[in-house]
Amino acid sequence: MTSVWALAALWLGLALIASLLSIWFRVSTALSEIVVGTIAQLIIGAVIGQAVLGTDESWVKFLSGIGAIVLTFLAGAELDPVVFRLKWKEAAAVGLASFLFPFLGCTAAAYYLLGWEPMPSWLAGVAMSTTSVAVVYAVMLEFGFNRTDYGKSVLAACFVTDLGTVVALGLIFAPFTFKTLVFLVVGAVVFLVLPWLTPRFFKLYGNRPSELETKFLLLCLFGMGALANWADSEAVLPAYLIGMVLAGTVGKDHALIRRLRTLTFGLLTPFYFIRAGSFVSIPALVAAPAAFLLFLAVKIGAKIAGVYPVTKLFAAPDKEAMYTTLLMSTGLTFGTISALFGLSHGIISQAQYSSLVATVIASAVIPTVIANAFYLPRHLLPSSEAAPIENSDRPGVLVAPDQAE
Repeated sequence: MTSVWALAALWLGLALIASLLSIWFRVSTALSEIVVGTIAQLIIGAVIGQAVLGTDESWVKFLSGIGAIVLTFLAGAELDPVVFRLKWKEAAAVGLASFLFPFLGCTAAAYYLLGWEPMPSWLAGVAMSTTSVAVVYAVMLEFGFNRTDYGKSVLAACFVTDLGTVVALGLIFAPFTFKTLVFLVVGAVVFLVLPWLTPRFFKLYGNRPSELETKFLLLCLFGMGALANWADSEAVLPAYLIGMVLAGTVGKDHALIRRLRTLTFGLLTPFYFIRAGSFVSIPALVAAPAAFLLFLAVKIGAKIAGVYPVTKLFAAPDKEAMYTTLLMSTGLTFGTISALFGLSHGIISQAQYSSLVATVIASAVIPTVIANAFYLPRHLLPSSEAAPIENSDRPGVLVAPDQAE
């Protein structure tokens, strides 16, 4: 057990370093964990050996998998049903355009320009089609847009985009068999029953030190995740849908969500994002940067071509339309999940994975910087928002999405 505890200490030490970097540079913790994982594997692999980081240890894979599942559930639970009902046309149009254009554009670029095989090309399209809820949510919190109809409609559009990504990942790479039919039927029943059962069950037995709510939700997530894997699908698909159907109940229980965030961001997601970053090969990127640069250009270009006209269709001013477009161009969590899915299932090579994840990381940073520097719609800022929101316990530190109430 000594080696297990030592390895756990190493991973949590890397997670602590990543958290400090996210605070100092005011970036998403997930982004800093991916970067730390990439650098750690490069340095540790060069000095000691590739196996020291232990990315293939079964317990590391287990914690990493749980992190992806619970994080995906939390993303779905953030959906505001009231706002989505009011803004569903705009959110659906922007979200679908944000998914479809880069999905088709990057798939075509991978197949026709880079010469990738069909399945890796489709995987590239899926990974590049995402919008980072974490990054967009951070921007919304920073400027107070999360309390405006504009900010809520943008967040709703993000969920539409990522739902398209998750569904495409499941449909393209999961063969339709009898197992798939069983998964769909059981899933439909679960998604219909959970919104009725969950609030009643929590009302009868919740609010106890035993944390019954957390155990119940994890049971649902693990059970549907097992069924999804049995059906040759991906566990994050039912997790996202469970989060969405429970957004009106669990999503409004801020105390429960905060406890789940503590578990997820404090222990689980560092293993997922650091492990994902450790598979990025910097030497491979340096040797062949063409794929990275092409995907970055095509993704952002396709997002602009798809999202900007839709925002103008709904009468958005030029600056507001471009700001929305650039925010929808970001990517992080689901892009990484899709790329890691492709690598772990042998769909893409490590060199292809490195290009995709490097593009995902760059797309989380570059569009955000440009949007806030040149296209910030100040006329939409709440009247009380003269400056970014600060953490009341730590003045000068912006509240990150995984630190918010």
